Amino acid sequence: MMRAWILPMLLVLCGSVAATGLIIMGNPGTAAVFLLAFVLIAVVHSALVFPRPISALEAQRRSAVDGRPVVFWRPGCKYCLRLRMRLGRNARQLYWVDIWRDPAGAATVRAANDGNETVPTVVVAGRPHTNPDPEWIRGQLPYPA
Repeated sequence: MMRAWILPMLLVLCGSVAATGLIIMGNPGTAAVFLLAFVLIAVVHSALVFPRPISALEAQRRSAVDGRPVVFWRPGCKYCLRLRMRLGRNARQLYWVDIWRDPAGAATVRAANDGNETVPTVVVAGRPHTNPDPEWIRGQLPYPA
């Protein structure tokens, strides 16, 4: 769990240090804008942007019942973020597995990608797809929004 927050915490820390330097130099307005930008970037790269992750076993069980895709992702991954943003509200229909929180999810991704933890890996109908097009995933949803 802690690993998922390392990048956002570092971003906030760097933004705080830079803002402090700007305040010391007499630019409090610029410091506030700078800190706000770093905080927003940290939020985007945190686990807060993604739907609540579930375990790989639970996601696979649910997917077998209703046919929804399972997305294996990790915080800080720009391709995962791109997928999440491009799916918009449809992202809530997928099952999201954070491979940093779930060792079984990481093992599933490694098995699908020749031993690499390449994300996003999306499993549709039992077949893995590495970094697929968001439009294609949208077409796989049972209830496109």
